[in-house]
Amino acid sequence: MLNITILAVGRLKERYLTDACAEYQKRLGAYCRLQIVEIDEYRLPQNPSPAQIAAGIEAEGRAMAAKIPAGSFVVPLCIEGKMLSSEEFSAALDRAAIGGHSSIALLIGGSYGLWEELKRRGDLRLSMSRMTFPHQLARVLLLEQLYRAMTISHGQKYHK
Repeated sequence: MLNITILAVGRLKERYLTDACAEYQKRLGAYCRLQIVEIDEYRLPQNPSPAQIAAGIEAEGRAMAAKIPAGSFVVPLCIEGKMLSSEEFSAALDRAAIGGHSSIALLIGGSYGLWEELKRRGDLRLSMSRMTFPHQLARVLLLEQLYRAMTISHGQKYHK
C-alpha cells in the first residue's frame, strides 16, 4: 500500500476545514497510508520586511525538509508548478509508485509560499490553479484530489 505524507505549514483552525479533511482522510484509508504532518508557522511581525519573510519561509522549509520520508517522490505545491487534470494527477501518482517509490510526500507552504530549495528538490512541481488559495483550503483541495486520483486509479465511479 502506498504511503502518502502531506507536509503542511500551519494548523487548521476552522471546523469546516477540519471536518472536510477528516472525511477525505477516512475515505483515503482504503487506498493508502496517509499521514498529515503540520509544520509550525514561523511567527512574523505585523509588517514584515522582505528579509524577515525570506527568513520565515526558509525556517518553515528547513523544518519541512527534515520531515520528508527518505526515498519519497516529492511533490511541492507551488503556483509555478505544472497544472494537471485529475486523470493526469492519478497517472503521475501511479508512475511514481510503479517507478519504485513506496512513499509520496506532498508539500504545502505557508501564507508566504514554499522555500525555493524544496521546490528544486521536487520530483514534480504541482499547481492546483493559477489562482491563489489559502494554504488551509489547499489542504482540503489536495485531499479531495488525492481521493479522486485513487478512485480513478482503481477504476471506481467517484470520478465522473
